[in-house]
Amino acid sequence: MGSGSYSVSNRSLRATTLGYDHKSTYEIFDSRNINNAMNPAHIQIRESRDSAEHPNSLAILLALDETGSMGSIPHFLVKEGLPKIMGNIIQKGIKDPQLLFVGVGDHTIDNAPLQVGQFESSDELLDKWLTSLYLEGGGGGNDGESYMLAWYFAGYHTSIDCFEKRHQKGFLFTIGDEKVLHEIPGQSLKKLMVDGEYKDVFLSSELLEKARERYIVKHLHLMQGHNGQRDDVINDWKQFMGDDLIIIDKKEDIATIIVNEIIKNTKISSLKTNKIQDVITQEEIIL
Repeated sequence: MGSGSYSVSNRSLRATTLGYDHKSTYEIFDSRNINNAMNPAHIQIRESRDSAEHPNSLAILLALDETGSMGSIPHFLVKEGLPKIMGNIIQKGIKDPQLLFVGVGDHTIDNAPLQVGQFESSDELLDKWLTSLYLEGGGGGNDGESYMLAWYFAGYHTSIDCFEKRHQKGFLFTIGDEKVLHEIPGQSLKKLMVDGEYKDVFLSSELLEKARERYIVKHLHLMQGHNGQRDDVINDWKQFMGDDLIIIDKKEDIATIIVNEIIKNTKISSLKTNKIQDVITQEEIIL
């Protein structure tokens, strides 16, 4: 887990210095294979921890579809979206966000359908993990992508202080334009992950519920492109996510929507916590 403060102005200046504004997607994301540090086969757990510098950490997972139709999203985030997300969260009163990037593809086709960074707070380290994503550009042909891999990893392979110490759920956002595949064989997970026990089949719906135990989970469905506009794709997500599905017309809205969802749901969570504490206090007075 990294550390460090986040500065929007410094981040924007650094992006300009690195030439992001004038580089293509594949100049910025120059990995041609999965980065060993992001390979889930080498990862037992990712941790979001409090520290002296960040005493009230808030875990945020951002899972990006890195298949062919969605390769422009990481490019947009590194150029414009990332400073808006982190900077605006901090400016609105959440001082210690820790962001982890996840890349998801298609476990039936891709060589690297799951890639995982680390929870970070500093601009340099966030840039490092985001630009280390291998944009495989695969997927396609089987009417879905493996977004459930982000739910699986969050549910079984993360440990977060915001929930474990303060009972405050973290946030998990998946972003894509395809359906989610409805199940994944345990054998496929075993090939991707560290050694463990895996049952024959994991339903995507049960992996979603597992992630929801410690995270507020949202899916951002992007309407840009042919797949994103298909009614059957949108209806499939509605059945999966209910009110946790957010339909987006254009990628430029991603940063604002993520920030608004975090701020809104953090306030709701704080109100619930305060009510519980008030009840406990009243019971103590009665006793």
